[in-house]
Amino acid sequence: MDVAVYLVGGLGMFLYGMNVMGDGLQKVAGEKLKRIIEMLTTNKLMGVLVGTIVTAIIQSSSATTVMTVGFVNAGIMTLKQAVGIIMGANIGTTVTAQLVSFSIEKYAPIAIGLGMIMWFFTKKKHVKDLAEILIGFGILFVGMSFMKDAAAPVSEMQKVHDAILMLSRNPILGIIAGFLITGTIQSSSASIGILIVLASQGLLPITAALPILYGDNIGTCVTSLLSTIGASRNARRVAIVHLIFNVMGTLLFIVVLSKPIISLVTTMDPTNVPRQIANAHTLFNLVNVCILFPFSNYLLKLAYKLVPVSVDEEEERINTTKFLDERILETPSIALSNTVDEVIRMASRSTRSLNASYESIKNKDMDLVAKSFEYEKIINKLQIDITNFLFKLTTRNLSDIERIKTDVLFHIVNDIERVGDHAENLAEISGFLNEKKLSFSEEASRELDILFDIASRNFYDSITAIKTYDEELAKEIIERESEFGKLEKEYRKTHMDRLRSGDCTVEAGIYFLDIITNLERISDHSINIIDEMNRMRGNITI
Repeated sequence: MDVAVYLVGGLGMFLYGMNVMGDGLQKVAGEKLKRIIEMLTTNKLMGVLVGTIVTAIIQSSSATTVMTVGFVNAGIMTLKQAVGIIMGANIGTTVTAQLVSFSIEKYAPIAIGLGMIMWFFTKKKHVKDLAEILIGFGILFVGMSFMKDAAAPVSEMQKVHDAILMLSRNPILGIIAGFLITGTIQSSSASIGILIVLASQGLLPITAALPILYGDNIGTCVTSLLSTIGASRNARRVAIVHLIFNVMGTLLFIVVLSKPIISLVTTMDPTNVPRQIANAHTLFNLVNVCILFPFSNYLLKLAYKLVPVSVDEEEERINTTKFLDERILETPSIALSNTVDEVIRMASRSTRSLNASYESIKNKDMDLVAKSFEYEKIINKLQIDITNFLFKLTTRNLSDIERIKTDVLFHIVNDIERVGDHAENLAEISGFLNEKKLSFSEEASRELDILFDIASRNFYDSITAIKTYDEELAKEIIERESEFGKLEKEYRKTHMDRLRSGDCTVEAGIYFLDIITNLERISDHSINIIDEMNRMRGNITI
């Protein structure tokens, strides 16, 4: 009973430590993670590099693969690009195995102690992030120590020795065991950690460890396969490619390369089985990528065979968010950056709606009125989807700066939606003017054109300013808003003069004032967006 408690407790500490260390690494990397992903081109080799780096940072190949499924599902990454990242993720996950194969548990308390000192005695954000990495590192190795202590009595049990001997003679059972372990605990790094613990107690020779290790690599596909439930066909193909890649690699090694790899790792470390396992894990994934990379296009073709193209595949995605997918929440810094992209995309819909509605007033074009109404439906849907995504993002492990950005985005989304509402109001006014065959005088039309130009420029530039954190542009918007206020008062006065002189009808005059009011509110919302940008002064940028 004590053995089970220590083993489960140690595994829990190992997983928690790995999670804490990964979170710390993500925070240190911050915006760099997004830039690393943006390095990706149609060059699959670059994708391998990106997948390796990202997985080494977030300490989870499953998280990288799930995130990649999310990118493909969101339509911001092609299946061809995703193949390289998946292969790289398999290499990146070997970093953890290499780390835990060294017997450095004695340094764990030092890492935890140093991390806690740094955490409590500094207010600098980057130092706290480094402290988090040290604390996670220490807890990870404390968990390893617990598991090793738990495994010590097991090494004396004859039944365990018999079971290990059976696995050595029957690699298929070893593969199944590795698959079940990783599929259950959802972490290939933890599975390899268990193998290293057993090897450190003399329980597991490399001949028995290798099949289990191969099964671990297949088991890690379970997470990505589960994540594709409800996803697009292309996203499902990503998970299929991941599975095919690991299954083919396993078959290749079982049939041809097991003996050479055993010979190589035992030559490198004749007596150190934990190091042999870690090196075998690294070699397996490196060699697998080197051999299968040239055939990646054939992997894609096989994925298309297994998940064939549907006639309505292009219509699978409803007209909603393009850059957001819950799988991306696995990496909060990237999720936040993608949310900014989605907010800007939403703002472009509001801009189109605004332009269409005003053009319909000028040209009496009812098709543009219908187009503005269609845009408004999309804007409302985007507001709901982005807001829900932001709420989910707030439950993740965000830095203080990221929390401020998230809060700012909540407010900006609402301002953008309100601009869409005012565009809809203008479209309705256009419909009334057309229905009642009303029109404005030349002078009134000129005044509306001037006010629309200022209001629409203010809104467009406010989104540009929040994206680029352009303080000079923000000042220009504030100056234009002041100009808008002066012109509004002047035009309301000249409007009353036209009414008194009979140059404008009372009914047309009411709609004239309604248009001015809506344009004024649009310009006000632009200032609200700039005010939100000012909350992020200092080194905070979106």
